Amino acid sequence: MRRGISAVYGVYDEIAGVNIRGRFIIDPDFVVQALEVFTPPVGRSPDELLRQIKALQHVPATGGVIPSGWQPGQPALKPGPALVGKVWEVWKP
Repeated sequence: MRRGISAVYGVYDEIAGVNIRGRFIIDPDFVVQALEVFTPPVGRSPDELLRQIKALQHVPATGGVIPSGWQPGQPALKPGPALVGKVWEVWKP
């Protein structure tokens, strides 16, 4: 099997000679913004992929930060020192 891009991104198993399940979100500037690697029996979620892409688009559009559990349509949080350690006081999903 040809290693190709899977070896470049670290999702090629040299011993087994197979690609590992991986998903990468690469921005228009070719910077990897997110990656997930799964064990073969675990499938990937298209819904979660879309949520992550929307979150990555929402950040530069709003200047905010996206907390855990965020869903499209919810507001971003305003970044700053006042938010550090207090996200759950502000964020009520």
